Amino acid sequence: MSNSSLPLLLLLLLYIISASAQHYENSDDNNVFTLQVPTLDEAILDNLLSFGYYRKNCPQFESILHNKVKEWIQKDYTLAASLLRLHFHDCSVRGCDGSILLNHDGSERTAQVSKSLRGFEVVDDIKAEVEKQCPKTVSCADILTAAARDATVEIGGPYWAIPYGRKDGKVSIAKEAEMVPMGHENVTTLIEFFQSMGLTVLDLVVLSGAHTIGRTSCGSIQYRLYNYHGTGKPDPTIDPKYVNFLQRKCRWASEYVDLDATTPKTFDHIYYINLKKKMGLLSTDQLLYSDPRTSPLVSALTASPFVFEHQFAVSMGKFGIVDVLTGQDEGEIRTNCNFVNDY
Repeated sequence: MSNSSLPLLLLLLLYIISASAQHYENSDDNNVFTLQVPTLDEAILDNLLSFGYYRKNCPQFESILHNKVKEWIQKDYTLAASLLRLHFHDCSVRGCDGSILLNHDGSERTAQVSKSLRGFEVVDDIKAEVEKQCPKTVSCADILTAAARDATVEIGGPYWAIPYGRKDGKVSIAKEAEMVPMGHENVTTLIEFFQSMGLTVLDLVVLSGAHTIGRTSCGSIQYRLYNYHGTGKPDPTIDPKYVNFLQRKCRWASEYVDLDATTPKTFDHIYYINLKKKMGLLSTDQLLYSDPRTSPLVSALTASPFVFEHQFAVSMGKFGIVDVLTGQDEGEIRTNCNFVNDY
């Protein structure tokens, strides 16, 4: 690590410590979320989630899930990014309640912004096996949350402990899915969106690092390549050599291009280094490097892969408990993730 990167790294560490301290000031004594990885023996969280929730009634749950996720990703590594994205879309609308999985006319899953979502068959496969072993016990919301974690690990990312006990929501509305960021927003919109879920600017920058894996359609970025803001020219914030590559790659809108042009199959911090090189594929990614509210964090994360992976696990832990349903009268345990129960 160069000496010039040390001040930025210290800034990031101070930011993390400050955010953690502020979190405790706004929490009651029962909250156990910390920068430490909690153990299964810790107390039930104040939102009724627990790290030992399935220990007695479905102890084989995580084993089933791990084996299934591993099996699917060995067949198609791109499903790792797809499961992360599916989890993001789920939690971004009505919280982490499995509502994105409901498959009926007018559901979130049928919205235009959801057309490219993948990974539903992985969740269905896990659910079918879990139902054989532990009928009517494990929610689809818990399965999707844990599948996103295991998929991250399979592709080289960090592990984080997940508290369980989420119920499945019964409401899923296509129009509400339109609020999910799609790569065209400005940084203010992104910050406000994350704040609406109780997340910070640090969480925004770190979770954007999930774009170290995954792909997007060429159609979603062609406006940056050929006629940016009506100029008839490409977006000037993209590196010229990268523009040349993308223009050749994306002659057809139906083609796909990797979000990370350097190490697309590996979960790492190279995403942030790409931003410094003006190689952010989505405009929302590149703006993180130029906006004064986010650029110091991006610069710090380029210098420390360990800090990125640690904080990604912490931020995903926070993200996975957004507006969860846990009460007696909240939600249900679906027996089929595609439909609400009919009993």
